[in-house]
Amino acid sequence: MTFQARTGAKITGAPGTLTTRLADDLRKAIASGQYPPGSRLPSEAQLTEAHGVSRTVVREAIAALRADRLVEARQGAGVFVLEADAPGPTPLFLKSIDHDRVSSMIELLELRTAVEVEAAGLAALRRSPAQEEVIFERHYAVRACLEASLPTSEADFALHLAIAEATNNPRFREFLAMIGKNVIPRAALRNDDPETDQAAYIKLLLQEHQDIVTAISNGDEEGARAAMRRHLRGSQGRYRALLREQRKPV
Repeated sequence: MTFQARTGAKITGAPGTLTTRLADDLRKAIASGQYPPGSRLPSEAQLTEAHGVSRTVVREAIAALRADRLVEARQGAGVFVLEADAPGPTPLFLKSIDHDRVSSMIELLELRTAVEVEAAGLAALRRSPAQEEVIFERHYAVRACLEASLPTSEADFALHLAIAEATNNPRFREFLAMIGKNVIPRAALRNDDPETDQAAYIKLLLQEHQDIVTAISNGDEEGARAAMRRHLRGSQGRYRALLREQRKPV
């Protein structure tokens, strides 16, 4: 039986719908045992061909599965199915969080996605050498905070501001500055809790930042948009998973 026959017909529809439908198809395949725990999912190229969707759709669908702790990506090896109820490599540990506050943050992340995806694309096209250097410096500052066990939220916010600045359209920076550093979810939700229990999670964010920064540096407009979209939609998925976890009956 061919891969396409096992996974279903090609998917058609709007980009957001394509991502949702592909993610749902893969969830069903995992739940049915087609892809048992420990097995590797088909490659990005195979999924693209089998379902008739773009690589961006495939990446976002996989990001949704990762947010739900169904799969994990292993460097150079592929994407693998996790054991049922596995804790996953990047869980969120947020204590005493009000559901309404998390829901509000998800709404803000949706708004940021609409703005910052375009900002990343424009930054790839318009950044000056000096602005590109600042973006790299801000990215390295987040890593330095993590390595020194210091809070990363302010450095994270500074990176997003630097990308907005590199659009050379002041309205993008004004938008983020208006919201302030609470645009970073963990800054808005953690209060004074330390970040030391979030090292794995922040390392994932660093990799997502690296993809964005690299695409901007390469002048890859669509790649920068796709990387920023994965980053912000991945955050949405992680906080939605947190809400689901907190709502489970004890």
